[in-house]
Amino acid sequence: MARTFEELVAEAETVSVDGWDFSWLDGRATEQRPSWGYQRTMGEHLARASAALDIQTGGGEVLAGVPKLPALMVATESWPPNVAKATELLHPRGAVVVADPDEPPLPFADAAFDLVTSRHPATVWWSEIARVLRPGGTYLAQHVGPASVFELVEYFLGPQPEEIRRRRHPDDERQEAEAAGLHVLDLRLESLRTEFFDIGAVIYFLRKVIWMVPGFTVDRYRDRLRELDEKIRAEGPFVAHSTRFLIEARKPA
Repeated sequence: MARTFEELVAEAETVSVDGWDFSWLDGRATEQRPSWGYQRTMGEHLARASAALDIQTGGGEVLAGVPKLPALMVATESWPPNVAKATELLHPRGAVVVADPDEPPLPFADAAFDLVTSRHPATVWWSEIARVLRPGGTYLAQHVGPASVFELVEYFLGPQPEEIRRRRHPDDERQEAEAAGLHVLDLRLESLRTEFFDIGAVIYFLRKVIWMVPGFTVDRYRDRLRELDEKIRAEGPFVAHSTRFLIEARKPA
């Protein structure tokens, strides 16, 4: 028997959203993965590094899944529940997790790392990345691109102006990286199909990815959620498109 709107809401409103593990959405939402396979690519770079920094590591889930870490591996994270989770996952691998507010400066000396990585950073401080990289060092990251999942964002917030839709554009990121003295070696953008199969998946996603619909709560958007629930039941999954780009940049030797 199909679960009611209220049952789905009650479940999704109370489940923990700590960490950066989306396994709760298994069978309830899908997201196409980028062709480059970020975790695999990251692992290949880490295997060749001697000292590496993973910025905004979340709960450490991506880094913990890499087969081989360098002799010196450090990760930063700002949200206390994620700091605790990342420490639990990464400490047994010999990695150190540093609580950092995601504001410059990074708490490391100049030229401390030959590799800096990040997956979906909320903010990117290019001058700080360049500062902590050794000459010849590399920044490798997967960033969220422009207007990501905006079909869902605009369902709740209405049409967004062009300057909002353009935020995180890879062309702008390239310019900022180069202005910080880095040379961009690789830059690839992909649009990826995302499907939400029930309203609980939508609620969980918006509770977890809090910048999508700022101030989101079930009470605030209950009417729109109910309308979306009816739409999903009548028409099938709600389809949106996430955008991701891979960027690799090097500091001149």
